[in-house]
Amino acid sequence: MRPARCSSPRAIRLAEWLYEDGIGEQRVIQIENGRIVAARIERHDSLRPGTVIEAQLVTRIVANTRGIVKFAGGGEALLSRLPKGLNEGASLMVEVTRSAIDEKSRFKLPVVKAAPDKAPREPPTLLEQIDQPVTRCNAHDDDHFEAHGWSELLEEARTGDVAFAGGALQISLTPAMTLIDVDGDLPPAALALASATAVAQAIQRLDLQGNIGIDFPTLEAKADRQVAAEAFDAAMSGPFERTAINGFGFMQILTRRTRQSIPEMLQYRPVLAEALALLRRAERDRGTGPMTLVAFPTVLAQIAAQPTWTAVLQRRTGRAVSLRADAQLAIGGGYVEATA
Repeated sequence: MRPARCSSPRAIRLAEWLYEDGIGEQRVIQIENGRIVAARIERHDSLRPGTVIEAQLVTRIVANTRGIVKFAGGGEALLSRLPKGLNEGASLMVEVTRSAIDEKSRFKLPVVKAAPDKAPREPPTLLEQIDQPVTRCNAHDDDHFEAHGWSELLEEARTGDVAFAGGALQISLTPAMTLIDVDGDLPPAALALASATAVAQAIQRLDLQGNIGIDFPTLEAKADRQVAAEAFDAAMSGPFERTAINGFGFMQILTRRTRQSIPEMLQYRPVLAEALALLRRAERDRGTGPMTLVAFPTVLAQIAAQPTWTAVLQRRTGRAVSLRADAQLAIGGGYVEATA
């Protein structure tokens, strides 16, 4: 599908999905009634689900039912199910089913499965995965992502704090699951009902996946629990499974896990997140002369380690780019210094 361009307010009103081909990452958002209802970020350094690639088995693990494979170009993955008779050192074709997952204290390898009948291939791009009309937004256009609440979405992802009418959600990342705690001043039944819709909306807006636990207010009446659960179902899109809300107010949701959520991206790799955010601001800077990216040293080191990023920035803006570290800045305090 050929994407349109973000060129006018009329185009924005007619478009449902907006797309940015950023430096170091791609971004899409879905707009409904002027606000972001769904978002995806795909970083360029990730091994994407759907990739088919040749690998070599290097280790058999978990009672010989799983293994570790490595790729010729570097990197490893967890082979979810070992084919019978496959010995260490043997080569095989594999397909990526889940990208790598960063966690607070560890790194989860990508997950692959054997794909003996498939040829090497790249998966569809993020833009190609959207099966509806998509409007492509360029840096020299008005910032349509920002106009629809992009910074607010990223702040929700960084902090885990999501406000809604009558209360607030606190989203916490754990190795076992993503936990969402509901708080507010409404009576328990009313709070559960209002928060059920807010929870479903937050799951889609922040691209939460996998095992998700919701701690609603304690509801003694089964009818109240059922009403809240039905409100969640009505607001949730895409395939999922869930338990009933138990007497303590807890409900568990399970969705397919193929990639990191936006909170995981921002909270587990904050330096990378700030580096990419600074590049996005630099690409949209309206100056005409040479520019200097000024940021906390670790943020600048992240950018300096990827020279193609600044090369792309120079090509897209037609301006010379330099870097200057400032240890007095906060990690998110980077800015663009322009001569004109």
